[in-house]
Amino acid sequence: MAEFVLVPGAWLGAWAWDDVVPELRAAGHGAHPLTLSGLAEKRGAPAGQQTHVQDIVDAVERLDLREVVLVGHSYSGIPVGQAAERIGDRLSHVVFVDSNVPSHGESFVSPSPAGRAVVEASMAANDGSWAPLTVADYAGQGLTDEQIDRIVTGSTPHPGASLTEPAVLAKPLGELPATYVKCLLDGDEPSPDVARLLGGERWRLVEMDTGHWPMFSQPRELARVLIDAATS
Repeated sequence: MAEFVLVPGAWLGAWAWDDVVPELRAAGHGAHPLTLSGLAEKRGAPAGQQTHVQDIVDAVERLDLREVVLVGHSYSGIPVGQAAERIGDRLSHVVFVDSNVPSHGESFVSPSPAGRAVVEASMAANDGSWAPLTVADYAGQGLTDEQIDRIVTGSTPHPGASLTEPAVLAKPLGELPATYVKCLLDGDEPSPDVARLLGGERWRLVEMDTGHWPMFSQPRELARVLIDAATS
Protein backbone atom coordinates (compact mmCIF):
# COMPACT_ATOMS: atom_id res chain seq x y z
CA MET A 1 0.00 0.00 0.00
CA ALA A 2 1.31 3.42 -0.96
CA GLU A 3 0.70 6.57 1.07
CA PHE A 4 0.01 9.44 -1.31
CA VAL A 5 0.69 12.98 -0.07
CA LEU A 6 -1.09 15.25 -2.52
CA VAL A 7 0.09 18.85 -2.78
CA PRO A 8 -1.90 21.26 -4.97
CA GLY A 9 -0.48 24.06 -7.06
CA ALA A 10 -0.76 27.82 -6.68
CA TRP A 11 -3.99 29.29 -5.26
CA LEU A 12 -5.43 25.90 -4.32
CA GLY A 13 -5.94 23.94 -1.11
CA ALA A 14 -6.36 20.29 -0.18
CA TRP A 15 -9.90 20.48 -1.60
CA ALA A 16 -8.43 20.41 -5.12
CA TRP A 17 -7.88 16.65 -4.71
CA ASP A 18 -11.44 15.84 -3.63
CA ASP A 19 -12.20 13.82 -6.76
CA VAL A 20 -8.85 11.97 -6.74
CA VAL A 21 -8.71 10.90 -3.09
CA PRO A 22 -11.68 8.46 -3.25
CA GLU A 23 -10.15 6.71 -6.27
CA LEU A 24 -6.84 6.17 -4.47
CA ARG A 25 -8.51 4.93 -1.29
CA ALA A 26 -10.81 2.60 -3.21
CA ALA A 27 -7.68 0.98 -4.65
CA GLY A 28 -6.40 0.33 -1.13
CA HIS A 29 -3.94 3.18 -0.78
CA GLY A 30 -3.63 5.99 1.73
CA ALA A 31 -4.39 9.49 0.45
CA HIS A 32 -3.46 12.65 2.33
CA PRO A 33 -4.31 15.94 0.56
CA LEU A 34 -2.39 18.89 1.98
CA THR A 35 -3.07 22.60 2.15
CA LEU A 36 0.11 24.64 2.18
CA SER A 37 0.58 27.56 4.57
CA GLY A 38 -0.99 30.83 3.42
CA LEU A 39 -3.63 29.19 1.22
CA ALA A 40 -7.30 28.13 1.49
CA GLU A 41 -8.17 27.48 5.15
CA LYS A 42 -4.60 28.52 6.09
CA ARG A 43 -4.91 31.87 4.33
CA GLY A 44 -3.10 34.67 6.08
CA ALA A 45 -0.36 32.52 7.59
CA PRO A 46 3.13 33.82 6.67
CA ALA A 47 4.69 31.51 4.11
CA GLY A 48 7.80 31.31 1.98
CA GLN A 49 8.95 28.44 -0.17
CA GLN A 50 10.86 26.79 2.66
CA THR A 51 7.71 27.03 4.80
CA HIS A 52 5.97 24.96 2.15
CA VAL A 53 8.79 22.42 2.07
CA GLN A 54 8.49 22.08 5.85
CA ASP A 55 4.68 21.76 5.60
CA ILE A 56 5.19 18.62 3.51
CA VAL A 57 7.93 17.14 5.67
CA ASP A 58 5.92 17.83 8.83
CA ALA A 59 2.81 16.11 7.41
CA VAL A 60 4.78 12.97 6.53
CA GLU A 61 6.41 12.83 9.95
CA ARG A 62 3.29 13.72 11.93
CA LEU A 63 1.32 10.95 10.27
CA ASP A 64 4.34 8.62 10.49
CA LEU A 65 3.93 7.65 6.84
CA ARG A 66 6.05 5.05 5.04
CA GLU A 67 6.10 4.09 1.36
CA VAL A 68 5.33 7.72 0.63
CA VAL A 69 4.48 8.92 -2.85
CA LEU A 70 4.79 12.71 -2.93
CA VAL A 71 2.63 14.33 -5.60
CA GLY A 72 3.21 17.94 -6.59
CA HIS A 73 1.04 19.87 -9.05
CA SER A 74 2.24 23.01 -10.87
CA TYR A 75 4.07 25.36 -8.43
CA SER A 76 4.16 22.66 -5.78
CA GLY A 77 6.60 20.55 -7.73
CA ILE A 78 9.23 22.93 -6.34
CA PRO A 79 8.61 22.31 -2.61
CA VAL A 80 7.74 18.65 -3.25
CA GLY A 81 11.07 18.05 -5.00
CA GLN A 82 12.91 19.49 -2.00
CA ALA A 83 10.80 17.66 0.59
CA ALA A 84 11.40 14.37 -1.23
CA GLU A 85 15.08 14.33 -0.36
CA ARG A 86 14.39 15.40 3.23
CA ILE A 87 12.08 12.55 4.22
CA GLY A 88 14.78 9.95 3.63
CA ASP A 89 13.80 6.31 3.44
CA ARG A 90 10.13 7.15 3.95
CA LEU A 91 10.05 8.10 0.25
CA SER A 92 8.94 5.58 -2.36
CA HIS A 93 8.33 7.79 -5.41
CA VAL A 94 7.69 11.37 -6.55
CA VAL A 95 5.10 12.38 -9.12
CA PHE A 96 5.33 15.82 -10.69
CA VAL A 97 1.96 16.70 -12.25
CA ASP A 98 2.55 19.21 -15.07
CA SER A 99 4.71 21.01 -12.57
CA ASN A 100 7.73 23.16 -12.09
CA VAL A 101 10.75 21.37 -10.66
CA PRO A 102 13.27 22.83 -8.21
CA SER A 103 16.74 23.91 -9.20
CA HIS A 104 19.22 24.69 -6.43
CA GLY A 105 19.48 28.43 -5.86
CA GLU A 106 16.65 29.24 -8.27
CA SER A 107 13.10 30.36 -7.49
CA PHE A 108 9.73 29.81 -9.18
CA VAL A 109 10.12 33.05 -11.11
CA SER A 110 13.83 32.67 -11.96
CA PRO A 111 13.56 30.88 -15.34
CA SER A 112 11.37 33.51 -17.01
CA PRO A 113 12.12 37.26 -16.79
CA ALA A 114 8.77 38.02 -18.43
CA GLY A 115 6.97 35.72 -16.03
CA ARG A 116 8.78 37.28 -13.10
CA ALA A 117 7.58 40.73 -14.17
CA VAL A 118 3.96 39.56 -14.37
CA VAL A 119 4.08 37.83 -10.99
CA GLU A 120 5.86 40.73 -9.28
CA ALA A 121 3.35 43.22 -10.72
CA SER A 122 0.51 41.12 -9.31
CA MET A 123 2.26 40.93 -5.93
CA ALA A 124 2.74 44.70 -5.87
CA ALA A 125 -0.97 45.22 -6.50
CA ASN A 126 -2.15 42.56 -4.04
CA ASP A 127 -0.28 43.11 -0.77
CA GLY A 128 2.52 40.74 -1.67
CA SER A 129 0.34 37.92 -3.00
CA TRP A 130 -0.09 36.48 -6.49
CA ALA A 131 -3.72 37.02 -7.49
CA PRO A 132 -5.69 33.94 -8.65
CA LEU A 133 -6.48 33.38 -12.30
CA THR A 134 -9.78 34.47 -13.82
CA VAL A 135 -12.36 32.38 -15.69
CA ALA A 136 -10.87 33.34 -19.06
CA ASP A 137 -7.45 31.96 -18.08
CA TYR A 138 -8.84 28.41 -17.91
CA ALA A 139 -10.09 28.30 -21.50
CA GLY A 140 -8.72 25.49 -23.66
CA GLN A 141 -7.70 23.31 -20.70
CA GLY A 142 -10.31 20.58 -21.01
CA LEU A 143 -12.45 21.91 -18.18
CA THR A 144 -16.24 22.28 -18.05
CA ASP A 145 -17.80 25.57 -17.02
CA GLU A 146 -18.75 23.95 -13.71
CA GLN A 147 -15.17 22.82 -13.09
CA ILE A 148 -13.80 26.26 -13.92
CA ASP A 149 -16.28 27.88 -11.55
CA ARG A 150 -15.25 25.44 -8.82
CA ILE A 151 -11.57 26.32 -9.23
CA VAL A 152 -12.09 30.08 -9.46
CA THR A 153 -14.48 30.15 -6.50
CA GLY A 154 -12.15 28.10 -4.31
CA SER A 155 -8.89 29.85 -5.19
CA THR A 156 -7.15 32.19 -2.78
CA PRO A 157 -4.18 34.54 -3.33
CA HIS A 158 -0.84 32.75 -3.34
CA PRO A 159 1.86 33.96 -0.89
CA GLY A 160 4.40 35.83 -2.97
CA ALA A 161 7.45 34.97 -0.87
CA SER A 162 7.12 31.33 -1.90
CA LEU A 163 7.58 32.36 -5.53
CA THR A 164 10.76 34.39 -5.07
CA GLU A 165 12.60 32.34 -2.43
CA PRO A 166 15.30 30.03 -3.89
CA ALA A 167 15.15 26.25 -3.74
CA VAL A 168 17.68 24.33 -1.64
CA LEU A 169 18.75 20.90 -2.86
CA ALA A 170 21.45 18.77 -1.27
CA LYS A 171 21.85 16.43 -4.24
CA PRO A 172 20.85 16.23 -7.92
CA LEU A 173 17.10 16.00 -8.51
CA GLY A 174 17.66 13.29 -11.11
CA GLU A 175 18.57 10.86 -8.33
CA LEU A 176 14.96 10.77 -7.13
CA PRO A 177 12.66 7.97 -8.35
CA ALA A 178 10.19 10.11 -10.27
CA THR A 179 7.39 10.25 -12.79
CA TYR A 180 6.61 13.42 -14.71
CA VAL A 181 3.02 13.83 -15.94
CA LYS A 182 2.80 16.09 -18.99
CA CYS A 183 -0.67 17.46 -19.70
CA LEU A 184 -0.76 17.95 -23.45
CA LEU A 185 -3.32 20.75 -23.68
CA ASP A 186 -0.86 22.88 -21.72
CA GLY A 187 1.94 22.28 -24.23
CA ASP A 188 3.05 19.06 -25.86
CA GLU A 189 6.67 19.09 -24.69
CA PRO A 190 8.17 19.22 -21.19
CA SER A 191 10.29 22.26 -20.34
CA PRO A 192 14.03 21.94 -21.07
CA ASP A 193 14.94 21.35 -17.41
CA VAL A 194 12.38 18.54 -17.15
CA ALA A 195 13.53 17.07 -20.47
CA ARG A 196 17.07 16.83 -19.11
CA LEU A 197 15.84 15.00 -16.02
CA LEU A 198 13.80 12.62 -18.15
CA GLY A 199 17.03 11.66 -19.91
CA GLY A 200 18.23 10.01 -16.71
CA GLU A 201 17.58 6.46 -15.56
CA ARG A 202 15.26 7.23 -12.64
CA TRP A 203 12.69 9.50 -14.30
CA ARG A 204 9.91 8.51 -16.66
CA LEU A 205 7.33 10.45 -18.65
CA VAL A 206 3.56 9.91 -18.73
CA GLU A 207 1.34 12.00 -21.00
CA MET A 208 -2.29 12.90 -20.35
CA ASP A 209 -4.59 14.27 -23.04
CA THR A 210 -6.00 17.04 -20.89
CA GLY A 211 -5.09 20.45 -19.53
CA HIS A 212 -3.05 21.76 -16.63
CA TRP A 213 -5.61 20.84 -13.94
CA PRO A 214 -6.18 17.07 -14.40
CA MET A 215 -7.40 16.61 -10.81
CA PHE A 216 -10.52 18.42 -12.00
CA SER A 217 -10.73 17.50 -15.70
CA GLN A 218 -9.69 13.83 -15.45
CA PRO A 219 -9.52 12.80 -11.77
CA ARG A 220 -10.09 9.08 -12.36
CA GLU A 221 -7.44 8.93 -15.07
CA LEU A 222 -5.01 10.90 -12.91
CA ALA A 223 -5.58 8.53 -9.99
CA ARG A 224 -4.71 5.61 -12.26
CA VAL A 225 -1.51 7.36 -13.35
CA LEU A 226 -0.58 7.91 -9.70
CA ILE A 227 -1.26 4.30 -8.78
CA ASP A 228 0.73 3.03 -11.74
CA ALA A 229 3.64 5.28 -10.77
CA ALA A 230 3.56 3.96 -7.21
CA THR A 231 3.42 0.31 -8.17
CA SER A 232 5.65 0.15 -11.24
